[in-house]
Amino acid sequence: MPVRIYLDDLRPTPQGWVRAYWPDEVIALLKNGDVQTISLDHDLGDDQRGTGYDVIAWIEEAVATRGFKPPTILIHSANPPARIRMEAGIRAIALLASKNY
Repeated sequence: MPVRIYLDDLRPTPQGWVRAYWPDEVIALLKNGDVQTISLDHDLGDDQRGTGYDVIAWIEEAVATRGFKPPTILIHSANPPARIRMEAGIRAIALLASKNY
């Protein structure tokens, strides 16, 4: 069954989504497969543990080096500069993925 992952430290998790608080949790789920959609916040309360952008960077590297098929990526961050950076990462992932398929 396809999984939808919601990465956030504060907002309530939408019904039908799997909650993750840290990037490493999302990445572990992505490695297991069957992830259909992820929705990412950027600021998670402890930048030492990572941000939503770290998930995008991992996906981009996995697509480029291993042919990983990315899920649909949504952003729900309220941080405007971070959102712009994350959107640029998503565009790069889409470009790489289009070359792989």
